[in-house]
Amino acid sequence: MTTVELHESPEFQRWIAGLRDRVAVTRVLTRIGRLARGNPGDVRPVGLGFSELRIDYGPGLRVYYVEHGDAMVILLCGGDKSTQSRDIRRAHRLAEEWREARNGD
Repeated sequence: MTTVELHESPEFQRWIAGLRDRVAVTRVLTRIGRLARGNPGDVRPVGLGFSELRIDYGPGLRVYYVEHGDAMVILLCGGDKSTQSRDIRRAHRLAEEWREARNGD
């Protein structure tokens, strides 16, 4: 079984901490656990090297992430279907910032 190392951006941490619906939090964390075990489920590439993890619950939860190699995933941010366009723009910005920081090391 493949295990993937997960890293959470501060934006992702704020988003998950701000979810008031405990069932939603559980659903998100369960899906992230599956992602860490190499079974992401319903995922859609959204361009520029990052993907949208789609969670069919409530308003249609989304987690945006970028993969680095075969063993690391960076959780960029989260949202729902109603904020999808804005969240994709934010995820793109965060992915670029992460890449720039990584290349600067």
